[in-house]
Amino acid sequence: SEFGITRREWRILSFLAEREGALSSQLAEHAMLDRARTSRTLTSLASKKLVVRQPRPSDRREVHVFLSDEGRRLYGEIYPRVAAINRELVSDLSSAQCVQLDAMVDALQAQASRMVTASPGTPLPRDGGE
Repeated sequence: SEFGITRREWRILSFLAEREGALSSQLAEHAMLDRARTSRTLTSLASKKLVVRQPRPSDRREVHVFLSDEGRRLYGEIYPRVAAINRELVSDLSSAQCVQLDAMVDALQAQASRMVTASPGTPLPRDGGE
């Protein structure tokens, strides 16, 4: 809240920082949001001038999303703090435990993706990040 964005908006910003020009459908999949929530989040980010949407000229239904200069600046301000928090969070774990944790999180994400794919009409639970 200190930076005027939600957790959901942060997820989208951080994904775009590594994958400029991603499609909105890719953002939805990565953030584990339905397309409607992703669209609302992108609209909010665009109104804050943090992202720019660019429809593909040959197919205006295909929209690529980029960070704006302000979006890059904000990401650069937030990311070091998030990284430091994450490092501190796992600081008491051994290297082997970190590897194990990564594997468990990967397994959970894969299962969540399978569940979403198996029930595409089932709404995802709200995460409170709006």
